[in-house]
Order: sequence, then C-alpha cells, then structure tokens
Amino acid sequence: MSRRGHGRQANRLTGLVDGNGFEVPTVPTWMRWMPPAYFVFVLLLEFVTPTQWAVSFLLIAVPVLAAFAFGPVGVGVVTVCAVGLEAVLAGTPCCTGHNIHELWGNNYVAAYISTGVVGVLGVALAGHRQRQRRQLVRANSVAEALMRTLLRPVPHQVGKVLAAGLYRSGEVGTTVGGDLYDIHDTPAGERAIIGDVRGKGLQAVRTVADVLGSFREAVYAPGDLLEVASRMERRLVREAAEIPDDELFVTAALIEYDAEAHRVTIINHGHVEPVLISGGEVTVLSGPPALPLGLGWLATGRPTAYTHRFAPGDVLLLCTDGLIEARDQSGDFYPLLDRLRDRFGGRPAPGPADVIGFLNTDLPRHTRVLHDDVAILAIAPQG
Repeated sequence: MSRRGHGRQANRLTGLVDGNGFEVPTVPTWMRWMPPAYFVFVLLLEFVTPTQWAVSFLLIAVPVLAAFAFGPVGVGVVTVCAVGLEAVLAGTPCCTGHNIHELWGNNYVAAYISTGVVGVLGVALAGHRQRQRRQLVRANSVAEALMRTLLRPVPHQVGKVLAAGLYRSGEVGTTVGGDLYDIHDTPAGERAIIGDVRGKGLQAVRTVADVLGSFREAVYAPGDLLEVASRMERRLVREAAEIPDDELFVTAALIEYDAEAHRVTIINHGHVEPVLISGGEVTVLSGPPALPLGLGWLATGRPTAYTHRFAPGDVLLLCTDGLIEARDQSGDFYPLLDRLRDRFGGRPAPGPADVIGFLNTDLPRHTRVLHDDVAILAIAPQG
C-alpha cells in the first residue's frame, strides 16, 4: 500500500532493473585510485614546499586509504611502498634537499614505525572488510534464493498465454518486499495473481509467502475463481489470528483466462485495476470492487467477478501501486496510461515482454527514487 512505502528508505533507480537478479556492491574505481593519487600528491607537495618541511610524514595515512579498497595483501604492499617513499624523501639530497644522514633521524624513524603500525591496523581493517563482504554475498545469495522461491521467475509461456514480469523492491538492500505475483496453468485455465501486502519488513515477507502458498494450492483445487479467493481469504484470517494482527490484509487482483471463450475473468480485492492494451487502445478494466483479502468478514456478501474479452493481440497488464505512485522530482505520479498510449497507441499489438521492457526503461526516466515496491505482470493469449 502507498502508506507502507513512504516510511522506507528510498531505493535509488540508476538504470535498468533485472526482474530476478541481484547485484553485489563493488568497490568504486575512484577508491582504488586514491592511494596512488595520494602518493603523487605528496611527491608534488614535497617539491613545492621548503626543505625543512617534512611532507613525507603525510604518507602515514596511506595504509588506511588502501584498506577501504584493497585486501590485506594489497594494504601490506602499499605500506611497504609508503615506508620506502618516506625513506627516499628523507635522505635524497639531489631531489628533496635533505641530507642522507637524516634518513635515520629520530623524527623519520618515528614516521617509519608509525606508518608500519598504521599498516598493520590497515591490514586488519581490510581483512575485516573482506569478511563482512563475504557475509554480505552469502546473505544476498540467501535473499536471492528466497526471492526465487517466493516470486518465481515468470516463464515466457504459461499454458496458452505468453507472460513477462518485473519486480523491484522499495527497500534498500533487499530483493523481496510486500508485493507479489504469480501465474499457473491449471485445468480451469491460466490463473494469475498480483497483490500488495499491508505492512513491511519480515512480517510482510511472511504474509507474501502465505498468500502465494495458498494461491498455488487453491488454483489447482476444484472450484471457480471465487472459490480460489475464498480459500485465500480463509488462510489470511488464520494468519491474522496466529500473529496476531487485526489489520492484516492484502489487496489483490485474481485473473483467470478461458482460451476457448477468449475471455478473462477478474476479481479485484481493492487492488489497482488491470489495464488492457487492445487494438492500439489502452483501457482500464473496471468492475465491481471487493474488500481486500483478510477483510472479507466485514462484507455482507461474496465478491463479484467480472469478465472481459481477451483475444490474441491483446495484452493485460497487472501492477501494484508502487508503479503508478512513483513520483518525479516535481512530485507528479507516473502517468501509466498516458505513457502506454504514447508508446503502444495506434500501433501493432505488442507482446508482454515488449510492455515490460518499455516500463523497465521508462520508469527510471520518470523517477530516480523508489519509495515502494513495484510488481508488474503482463500476459497475452498465445497466437
């Protein structure tokens, strides 16, 4: 939900988003160039300052700079180079004007020892940083495995429909949040879900797991789409009682495609309405609203399903509010319908991958900061 995302730290969009990948942070190039640049800086300073100024003492800081970019061995090499350069600057009459006997002066010996001590500390710091990075990589691997278990990569073809999906977590350093989607080929037809869990953090991930688990079981059980929604409703009620959480709910849109009738059935539980791209036109498929999953006990009757024609050449787009509520620098929301009309209006029918690819590149142009999860699922009848 939108209020969930604003309490999070912003997730900066810097380029294209891989729907299922995860990039481990790497050391910036400029940090690797800091030690040699510092060496050059000290050498230049030595030649432009008076002889009595012991500029070489500045080299004591080099091992610390190296510890942020190199491993223990690299820091050790930089430390040896720093001590060697200190000795050269201390006892080179032709270049620095110092007397060679100053090489073993008390001040310079103290500088050698200080640089060595700082170098040992830098080696320890670099080793600790590398251990933390390995732990981060392992944690990221676990997070990626969790994401692939919960939000499985969308196959190119599911039954009689083509499909594509995209997911972007609004939480910095995470790969899964409170949004969800899934699609399955069942005896009743191709069934899909997209949803948004109220809340954030580990509790939201737990609810996502429960919702997807109940959906994957219910879609293969006997019954229509309303029965699927009822099974998920009961599972969320039990989950709310176990936590306990009287305000646990999930907005969701359930989809069922009937290939023989060229028809799609929709049940919208308080979620963003699906968008249909058909014949060069972009329209919103509105229908009877229903309460979010988990709050069905407040309703006086069962949810109402509605249908719409869905034939080859059409694309059905499902998304969460993280997409339509993404703001630009002026505070304006992402104009999803306008952008789709500009790109696909009056043109040949796109495929699901075309639509997802367009949104994947267009969203970062609109906003550099993401305050909420974004989940997008696009499907189209095969042929």
